[in-house]
Amino acid sequence: MIDDAKLLETVISEFETLTHIPRPSGHEKAVSDYLKKRFEEIGCTVTQDEALNIIAELPATKGCEAAPRTILQGHMDMVCVAKPGVIYDPLKDPIKLVRTEESLTADGTSLGGDDGIGVAEILTAMQHTEEHGPLRAIVTVDEEQGMSGARHLAADHLKEARFLINCDSEDYHIMTVGSAGSVNLDFSSILSRRESELPAYRIAVEGLLGGHSGERIGDGRGNAIRILALALQALEAHGKIEIVTFTGGTARNAIPPTAEAVIRTGINEREIVNVLVAEEKRFHALYGTADPAMKFAFTTVENAGRVIGEAEKRDLIDLLTLLRTGVHDMSRLHVGKVETSANLGVLHMDENDVRVQYFPRSSVNERLDEIVVMGRTMAERMNFNLTLGAQSPAWRERENSRLAQIMGEVYAAQNGGAQMTVESIHAGLETSWHAAKNPELDMVSIGVTTTGIHTPDERVDVTTIVPEAKLMMETLRRIAQEKA
Repeated sequence: MIDDAKLLETVISEFETLTHIPRPSGHEKAVSDYLKKRFEEIGCTVTQDEALNIIAELPATKGCEAAPRTILQGHMDMVCVAKPGVIYDPLKDPIKLVRTEESLTADGTSLGGDDGIGVAEILTAMQHTEEHGPLRAIVTVDEEQGMSGARHLAADHLKEARFLINCDSEDYHIMTVGSAGSVNLDFSSILSRRESELPAYRIAVEGLLGGHSGERIGDGRGNAIRILALALQALEAHGKIEIVTFTGGTARNAIPPTAEAVIRTGINEREIVNVLVAEEKRFHALYGTADPAMKFAFTTVENAGRVIGEAEKRDLIDLLTLLRTGVHDMSRLHVGKVETSANLGVLHMDENDVRVQYFPRSSVNERLDEIVVMGRTMAERMNFNLTLGAQSPAWRERENSRLAQIMGEVYAAQNGGAQMTVESIHAGLETSWHAAKNPELDMVSIGVTTTGIHTPDERVDVTTIVPEAKLMMETLRRIAQEKA
């Protein structure tokens, strides 16, 4: 049996190799090719489908051929963000891994522990589990943006299996048995431009915590895009403003920590500052304890460029202030858990058009239907085109899950009798798509302890890497004793 020290080095080595391969969502060809080769090296028969998903088959160990098939599943893409001032091209630059005895982090960027460390755990388990039934690894693309990998995965790859262990959760002590559904709402509008002679200024929202729009949405954190839209609306009470640019956010599923606008206005600078100070005070009265470092930055701008039309400006500000962000409803089944929320994730504006990414989640599919109706109404009233994108169904909790029972028993045995927390989460997992394609699959989601995901402060707790690997490997050994 592999000892703990070697087990740790194996997982970290597999993960470190992944950090050397740029892999933002939608650009996974290189990492998919690498994973195909890597799974083949450890003895798997590998399929790389048209979407670039990897499906790797590993035969059962001798004597365990009759055990039920188990799928180990994760995703290969990552959210790529950097700290202000850090030069980072996610299409070309590797992640600079920083390792201590306590943690794995990255130098100035997101780490990609979500879900690189999960993929590394899968590779390790398939190499070092001494006794297991037939295994199938499925590593998907594009989980972070649209789950297109899970959506396009052929249902046949989810058949002939009884159990599925998803390795994309963020706390070693928690077993997830259900997740929220979601839908992508994309608003867009063509812009007209005209010249303006008014003075130009840059206004930016800074200092917000941001974070995962499912995991952190219940913390009451501020949304930089909406905060800035409200500030511009407040400025309009003091005089005419014109918009040159307005941008913010990095991903639809990340709460935007920053946003900025370049405006032209005849309002004097002292009055602008006074409005921004008042907006800061209002924000801190509402969010101060949850997001205490928020501030506005204000500077003059030379050669700012042309402004968008007056009606287009009005429609944009109205849309951004009326789209409801944050928590919509709390769960009626689980105290303290979010049922429905929405995130105003990305605002992009160039010379010709403006695009807004809005991302609702809910454990109740009918709630998502209501938000879609709201989005269509707002788009029509505010002269935006609405594109209804990927919609993920909710993964409902399974009663009397045999897999949850086995894993809970293993965890307790490995942790002095302590019980693993079992919960449904307010975040999207690919398990929802797997359940839709094979409702008979008995599934759980687990993972090493990771904090700050989707931010440059992402951190993997090294002390949970070996316990997580041993939990997975012993669960596979126990499954090998089950009858198919």
